[in-house]
Amino acid sequence: MSDALSALERAELPPPARRVFCNRTLNFRGIEAIGFDMDYTLVHYHVHVWEQRAYEHLKRRLVARGFPIEHLEFDPDIAALGLILDVPRGNLVKANRFGYVKRAAHGTRIMSFEDQRAAYERTVVDLADARWVFLNTLFSLSEACMFAQLVDLLDDGKLHVQRLSSPGVDPADPAGEGVMSYLQLYEVVRRSLDATHMEGELKAEIIAAPEQYVQLDEELPLALKDLRAAGKKLVIITNSEWHYTQAMMSYAFDRYMPDGQTWRDLFDLVIVAARKPAFFTERMPAFEVLDEAGRLFPVQGKLQLGKAYLGGNARLVESSLGIPGESLLFVGDHIFADVNVSKSVNRWRTCLVLRDLEGELEALESFKPVQRELSARMHDKELLEHRYSQMRIALQRLEHGYGPVPQGVTIGSLRARMRELRAELVALDERIGPLARKSGELVSPRWGLLLRTGNDKSHLARQIERHADVYTSRVSNFLYSTPFVYLRSPRGSLPHDSGPEGGVED
Repeated sequence: MSDALSALERAELPPPARRVFCNRTLNFRGIEAIGFDMDYTLVHYHVHVWEQRAYEHLKRRLVARGFPIEHLEFDPDIAALGLILDVPRGNLVKANRFGYVKRAAHGTRIMSFEDQRAAYERTVVDLADARWVFLNTLFSLSEACMFAQLVDLLDDGKLHVQRLSSPGVDPADPAGEGVMSYLQLYEVVRRSLDATHMEGELKAEIIAAPEQYVQLDEELPLALKDLRAAGKKLVIITNSEWHYTQAMMSYAFDRYMPDGQTWRDLFDLVIVAARKPAFFTERMPAFEVLDEAGRLFPVQGKLQLGKAYLGGNARLVESSLGIPGESLLFVGDHIFADVNVSKSVNRWRTCLVLRDLEGELEALESFKPVQRELSARMHDKELLEHRYSQMRIALQRLEHGYGPVPQGVTIGSLRARMRELRAELVALDERIGPLARKSGELVSPRWGLLLRTGNDKSHLARQIERHADVYTSRVSNFLYSTPFVYLRSPRGSLPHDSGPEGGVED
């Protein structure tokens, strides 16, 4: 056997940060076409650089409207992907999979346990309620940061805005100073940021200096070539406009393509200005993009392979490719517009790209020695608490004169041993406390891990579990899985599945 073949024989699974993880079993050999979002899917950005610039554009618009915020600066630690804005209360919260708030901040200030309990003791987060705004894309971070900072200013009596005129904002308040509610604050922030994106100022800056914003991935073109050579049709479906898509894809891909080829040679169809999620729910018309200048021509009938289009809809893609929805996989970073809708409406298979997963997995890997100690100490605590409870019930039976009690046990001996156990538990808690705090501050001292709240799954993790058949940190991870992989969902765990093969360990 040759050395090269021997190396293939010894191939191991890729490291966790480069794997594709499975919620619902997916046989890649049954996938005939793969659709890709572009931003934060095929093209990744330096998040803090992008959001810093978006924040600056947003700030400039608000200053022009009379907001006294010239001193504010973007703080990337204020918000994180997967958090939820409680807009009417001016809060930013992290909820578990059941919707119970586990950590909260009012404006930029982390709430005390007592204040948090008072605010959310009887509240369950329901994303169907307009009160809640889910930060389900990295593009939300600048918006959340600005909103939190404005809440602080409003609370401190430092936000007096004159001559506000946008819909939903009442400039004729009793004080005559334009003081707003948290909801009105959010509406102004949201509309101002939307205007920044719609008018293309930020994207024009990125096109002019892509090296400042784009993270290159030299493995990505080869991963796409593998998929295409295996017989899969590849399609871009992005909400970005043609000129921006052309510029970003050229910058990110063409340097890695063979001479005479461009990014266009990797895709069977390119669809821009798709208007997701409406792309998956409505029957919008399509226009062919005729040239690099973006001239358009209306389309009658099916889309033709090798061409670029503006608009269109999911049904048109299915009919043009001749492939049913269950044989299409859509890959994107937006939990709702990319993954939820394509799956629930069109029954496409889904893959969520979660770039922050790499940092999370690396943090968990480095934390393993501490986690083992924490788990061991928690096991000790559970055992001591069980023994303490057994003694307490025996003491209760002795004092009230009922039920079986171990022979030779007295009220005095029980109370003495219970005091000893209580002291052992206090000492154990003193050891556990610092370890638990370290665990809760992994990745972010304010918010902890993206996909966990303590021992439970976060609300983001639950959304991924429900809507993404598979998830991964970047599209180039398909390079390691290959187009022939059979991704199997793990055996579902239940609280009584503590043993490696199910069942409770001794």
